[in-house]
Amino acid sequence: MANLSKSNVPQFSVDVYQNEYLPEGGREVNAIVTVTSTGGGTSGGRPLPGRSYADAEGGGPSAGVVVMVDCSGSMEYPPTKMRNARDATAVAIDAIRDGVSFAVVSGTHQAREVFPGGGGLAVADPDTRAQAKQALRKLTAGGGTAIGTWLRLADRLLSSADVSIRHGILLTDGRNEHEKPEDLQATLDAVAGRFTCDARGVGTDWEVKELTGIASAMLGSVDIVADPAGLAADFQAMMEKAMGKEVADVSLRVWTPQGAEIAFVKQVAPTVEDLTARRTEAGPRAGEYPTGSWGDESRDYHVCVRVPNATVGQEMLAARIVLVLPQPDGSSQPMAQGLVRAVWTDDMAASTRLNPQVAHYTGQAELAQVIQQGLEARKSGDMDGATAKLGRAVQLASASGNADTAKLLSKVVDVVDAASGTVRLKARVADADEMTLETRSTKTVRVKK
Repeated sequence: MANLSKSNVPQFSVDVYQNEYLPEGGREVNAIVTVTSTGGGTSGGRPLPGRSYADAEGGGPSAGVVVMVDCSGSMEYPPTKMRNARDATAVAIDAIRDGVSFAVVSGTHQAREVFPGGGGLAVADPDTRAQAKQALRKLTAGGGTAIGTWLRLADRLLSSADVSIRHGILLTDGRNEHEKPEDLQATLDAVAGRFTCDARGVGTDWEVKELTGIASAMLGSVDIVADPAGLAADFQAMMEKAMGKEVADVSLRVWTPQGAEIAFVKQVAPTVEDLTARRTEAGPRAGEYPTGSWGDESRDYHVCVRVPNATVGQEMLAARIVLVLPQPDGSSQPMAQGLVRAVWTDDMAASTRLNPQVAHYTGQAELAQVIQQGLEARKSGDMDGATAKLGRAVQLASASGNADTAKLLSKVVDVVDAASGTVRLKARVADADEMTLETRSTKTVRVKK
């Protein structure tokens, strides 16, 4: 483990867990990389590049947030849904700290600034928070749903402010019916990396894959709020977490030697998120993978490297992993680093020993996959396939101690024997239970120490 951070930024550390021993002819090296950030999470955004913390405190806000509220016609059915959305947004506004820039957007088939208006953000203080909550009272339901327009307006508003942390919160209750899928994808391609965004689906008439795709592209969280009455607590928690972000645009830079290549890079805790396709080149044999914004927290990543064939007794550096921050001059500041090794041996016990962290997260990634496959099979009428996949999910959840996922699975299947994965599909499953399981399928538990 190495920590390369300077004292005026949050401290990052990197720990690498792996079994470095390979049998003769072995080419695949797996490692779990634990990244931990400490000393942040208090000011809602580090200073802009080139400024000190003292400069930031006296020179204006360094964080911005835009709340996007679905105001399409379906939000009026039942009427409590729109009322709860207004109340939840008001609670979120109260959680914005003084000095943080913010705005509220009304989303239908088009996006409209609710507060402050004028194409910019307001700086949070008691007066602007009160004005924003007053503006929320004018929100009414009517119109269609085109989420891409909401995201583009949020991007324009966040770009208007000189802030380092840019974050969005998006609430919807329906499908993106007034926008072509390719148009939404074009928007995500355009705004991804410019701000992070948490997405929430209220009720059960929205599309899980659609909202999950949005949150994934924007490196944010996704969840279901089946009962609109739960929106206020959820919005407050989301905003408080956003206010704890201290540093933005953090990337994992992975260097591999000649002849080696990256098989995949995945975030595996607190959720499973495949970052492989998001690689951007960063010099000879190096690529960077985005991780978004950080507060005081720890996340785990699974890095798989294919190395050249070697003989017994040889060893090599399979990968160097450096956490980096972009600088104003286009360079990157290293924050912490870890090394992944490969050693070839004829000791079968050593080369076949499973590292506990690698084994655990391999199972957690499979758990997310089989839940999604099982629910898909159930929707398509393949009950045997659904039973097999969801049974395997029950088995994996039980073995790994993922009690939350096991509880969600029990709403969809009757568990006969968790250890063997023997289950029966329930004849009737509430839409909310099925959607909750699908939405939260990628949530993982950390390896038991």
